[in-house]
Amino acid sequence: METVLSGIRSTGHMHLGNYFGALRNFVKIQDTYNCFFFIADLHSLTTHPHPDDFHANVKIILSEYLAAGLDPEKCALYVQSDVPEISELYVLLNMIAYVGELERTTTFKDKVRLNPNNVNAGLLTYPVLMASDILSHRANWVPVGKDQEPHLEIARVLARRFNNTYGVELFPEPYAFNFGHDLVKVPGLDGSGKMGKSEGNGIYLIDDDKTITRKVMHAVTDSGPTEPDSEMSEPVANIFTLMKLVSDPDIVRQFEAAYADCSIRYGDLKKQLAADICKTVAPIRERIGSIYNDDAYLSKVVATGRDKARASASATLKLAQQAIGFRTF
Repeated sequence: METVLSGIRSTGHMHLGNYFGALRNFVKIQDTYNCFFFIADLHSLTTHPHPDDFHANVKIILSEYLAAGLDPEKCALYVQSDVPEISELYVLLNMIAYVGELERTTTFKDKVRLNPNNVNAGLLTYPVLMASDILSHRANWVPVGKDQEPHLEIARVLARRFNNTYGVELFPEPYAFNFGHDLVKVPGLDGSGKMGKSEGNGIYLIDDDKTITRKVMHAVTDSGPTEPDSEMSEPVANIFTLMKLVSDPDIVRQFEAAYADCSIRYGDLKKQLAADICKTVAPIRERIGSIYNDDAYLSKVVATGRDKARASASATLKLAQQAIGFRTF
């Protein structure tokens, strides 16, 4: 059975980009793949979260994973820092990762531009830690958005480089898992880019109806089409992209036709989008609340997931150490 791995950083709540990018599809593949899902708390350290928030953020993401439909009986759901083998493999992979190739990574350049006062070494080697997450379970498939594809390419590079350097066939080359359709890039509400936690442009699974409606009604648009069948600006195209994820196709076609003949009213478009997002999020939000307050259940879930993940990662790390030449006396 082929292995699928995915993780989400523990830096606040999951947003629609996380959900539609991959999460809603995870429940469909748990029965047919060997699945590992994790909360990436080590990755979150690049932004220096306050100690008071660190554990709470992990608990939030864990609750949201479960509320979205992941079944800990069918998959390994764990906290990244509970599996020390990942960190040890990270050290080994750093020895064959080159500074130049990491500095050229698009995501690193973007982070430097957005956070020039926090260019730490962990940010530079972020793709190596991600590669360790993937390669520790020798995953074949990784559900990622388009923005993460450069990181996945580095994982493939490191897998090939390790195998070639040490003359083994230990690591398979991981590829993007798109659930049978094109990779989804969910846009934010600010008119450009993607929906993201650090960008502050997201709608979260925990948001109540009032908050969702307020956010959507403040979404960036433009002054409206000036002639029939004119091309949509990026902010308006983003609104339609979101609508295609949550709304009935007939409703989407109705508003597309209104845009094409210049009769569209953005206020009506946003009201419809807000209502459909609320309808999508409401049942998940209700489950999050009940799961978050069940500490005994959450403890059992992470303990079971940790044991599954450590068994897999330990076997991989042992083989990697043997290939490199580590021996016990």
